[in-house]
Amino acid sequence: MRDKPAKHIYPTPATYINAQSAITGLRSRDLLSTLRTVALQGLKHPVYTARHALALGGQLGRVMLGETPHQPHPHDSRFSDPTWSHNPLYRRGLQAYLSWQHQVRDWIDHSDLPEDDRSRAQFIFSLLNDALAPTNTLFNPLAVKELFNTGGSSVVKGLSHMLDDFMHNNGLPSQTTKDAFEIGRTLAVTPGAVVFRNELLELIQYSPMSEKQYARPLLIVPPQINKFYIFDLSPSNSFVQYALKNGLQTFIISWRNPDVRHREWGLSSYVQATEEAMNVCRAITGAREVNLVGACAGGLTIAALQGHLQAKRQLRRVSSASYLVSLLDSQIESPATLFIDEQTLESAKRRSYQRGVLDGGELAKVFAWMRPNDLIWTYWVNNYLLGKAPPPFDILYWNNDSTRLPAALHGDLLDFFKHNPLTHPGGLEVCGTPIDLQKVTVDSFSVAGINDHITPWDVVYRSALLLGGDRRFLLANSGHVQSILCPPGNPKANFVENGKLSSDPRAWFYDAQRTDGSWWPSWLSWIQERSGTQRATLPAVGNQNYPPMEAAPGTYVRVR
Repeated sequence: MRDKPAKHIYPTPATYINAQSAITGLRSRDLLSTLRTVALQGLKHPVYTARHALALGGQLGRVMLGETPHQPHPHDSRFSDPTWSHNPLYRRGLQAYLSWQHQVRDWIDHSDLPEDDRSRAQFIFSLLNDALAPTNTLFNPLAVKELFNTGGSSVVKGLSHMLDDFMHNNGLPSQTTKDAFEIGRTLAVTPGAVVFRNELLELIQYSPMSEKQYARPLLIVPPQINKFYIFDLSPSNSFVQYALKNGLQTFIISWRNPDVRHREWGLSSYVQATEEAMNVCRAITGAREVNLVGACAGGLTIAALQGHLQAKRQLRRVSSASYLVSLLDSQIESPATLFIDEQTLESAKRRSYQRGVLDGGELAKVFAWMRPNDLIWTYWVNNYLLGKAPPPFDILYWNNDSTRLPAALHGDLLDFFKHNPLTHPGGLEVCGTPIDLQKVTVDSFSVAGINDHITPWDVVYRSALLLGGDRRFLLANSGHVQSILCPPGNPKANFVENGKLSSDPRAWFYDAQRTDGSWWPSWLSWIQERSGTQRATLPAVGNQNYPPMEAAPGTYVRVR
């Protein structure tokens, strides 16, 4: 089913903490400096502050009399329990919280702070408002009910969970049951074998699942920040199995989890390794060209590889390139990026070079604060206040199976966000060659997520415009990970697309057509047209020069 999206609704790109903030990190001194600026503003303008305090007092007085001047956001599930609206005490407590929240926002918005300082202040107070929500206390009606239902054991279990997370989970509430899954048994179970290994990667070739297969292979390049099996979680949502069942010869890279010995691995190292893996795919399948798929930072890797190949006049090795939630244009407008300056960038570089790697636990913390209500406070309530174990969830298990970044690659990514080098020819040099994406004339297919907080969709759209060749862009109605994991049959899935790519994402969206269902079939038709002729399936993986080494998912994915 295809129809037009609502014309009056423009999907505002996510403006919370994003990929740049996660890579750079947020220093506590910067946050405290903003709080000091706000405090000084209040002291310098006592009359202005007193006026808002009186307004808050007046609202609280009306709340105590039973008025309900504010309503929680309709999509805010924290206050869905009927106690918050039916119980007079809880209703007044909720209204007091919403009144305070409203007045703080209004005080900041109408202050004479510079615009950047106002944005920083709103960002910090949004985090504080979420943290101070009455649902995060033992007075939460769900916690009170559980306390009585369990005879107090929920509190004991909650304290036990909190202690365990403090010692073993970087102080954050666990998001999933860690022993519910096992790589190679319940996750990443598609049959295949490692057919090539070097210091940086293992190359996995999967066993075919169709009677015929296309001549040109598909090489999936996952982000270096996460492990590859997001593409092969379970048979029901496996992108790998979807490709195999539709006749695509499928290979995937499994990156090694680096340690201090690998501190000098930079973007050029990963591009060289990817080129080597691509040539192995060509040697095994006998194809001259390969279809590339890059996700998140993997998209940056395949773009740099194509620029490198173009400079060497070897771009004919690539038939097409698909970019999933990938940034090539790194200019992101967000309150969190206002905390990032030259000193912050140099401090982040220095820390990772001293340690040799950027630890995945640090990245996980920042990613969690991108959506604190969903990724922190929901589990705070479930694990600690209700005393329950988090439910098993394969995506969150993968998300918590974090990896490290070598210091050199971390530095390259910091420079990428600082200089935005791919927006002008020769701005980025990889493997000794300058990159000019406009000369990369390979057909491209780009996917963004409308609710993506990590790589905002309008920036992914601008990234697609940097590429030469025939370009296709579509916008899925999900976040960062769910935009990738979108198997057919998902009743909530839809996407919008407009074949005419204008310079303005708003103009593009205005004329876009909505399609219900997954974007995978659209991509499949597109990639099959660029995969050559069909032939009888060869059941074996590898060849004489690259024999199978061990069964998928290999060794590197198990390294923590």
